Amino acid sequence: MLEVKDLHVAYGRARVLFGVDLQAPPGSLVCLMGRNGVGKTTLLKAVMGVLPARQGTVLFDGRDITRAHVHARVRAGLGYVPQGHETFPQLTVAENLQVARESTPKARPGTLDEALDLFPALRGLLKRRAGFLSGGQQQQLAIARALVTEPRMLLLDEPTEGIQPSIVQEIEAAIRQLHATGLTILLVEQYLELALRLADHFVILDAGEVVRAGAATELHNDEGVRRLLAV
Repeated sequence: MLEVKDLHVAYGRARVLFGVDLQAPPGSLVCLMGRNGVGKTTLLKAVMGVLPARQGTVLFDGRDITRAHVHARVRAGLGYVPQGHETFPQLTVAENLQVARESTPKARPGTLDEALDLFPALRGLLKRRAGFLSGGQQQQLAIARALVTEPRMLLLDEPTEGIQPSIVQEIEAAIRQLHATGLTILLVEQYLELALRLADHFVILDAGEVVRAGAATELHNDEGVRRLLAV
C-alpha cells in the first residue's frame, strides 16, 4: 500500500534521510525503529507531506503522492498521529473529534462511535478541554482523531512514549484491534518487545539510512538489532 523509494529529506542544508526505501504491504503492520535522531519522525513527516522530499518517490496505493499536499494525502486515506500527544488544547474532546470528522466530507455516520469504542474512557471526557487531559488521554484522543478521518493506512509516531503503563496496554490493544480489521499501520516504536508483539515487518534506520529490514520473526534473539536500538 505504501512504497518509499530512494527518499532524501533535509532540514535546510542538513540532510537527514539518505536514499531510504520502505514498503508496507496492504493490511500489514510495519514497525520503524532506531535510536533517537536517526530520522524516523522525519520519514513519517515526509510520507505525510509535512516535509518535502529532496529526491525520491512516495507511492500510496500505486499513486505517486510525492508532491501532493497534506490534505490530499489525508483524503487519499493516510492518517497521521504525530509524536507528542498533539491535540487542540483549547477545544473539548468532542470538538477535537468533530474538527477531524468535518475534514472528511464523505465520512460514514458511525466513524465517531467506532473511534470512541476503542478508547471508552474518552466518552466520559467529551466536554473536557483537551489541554486538561493526562498525557495518556491526550494520546488516545490523538489516535481517535486520526481514525475519524477513515484512513486506509495509519502512521503512528511513538504512541506509547511517556505514557503510564495502564494506558500503554490500552493503546497496544487498540493497535492490535485495528490491525486485525485489515488497517495498514506504520508504527514508529523504540520498545523492541512491543514491536515483537505487534509487527509483521520491521525497518531499522541508522544515521538516515535503512540498515536492516525484514519479517518481525527475525528480531527474536538478535543481539545485532538490540545494539542498533541501544541509546
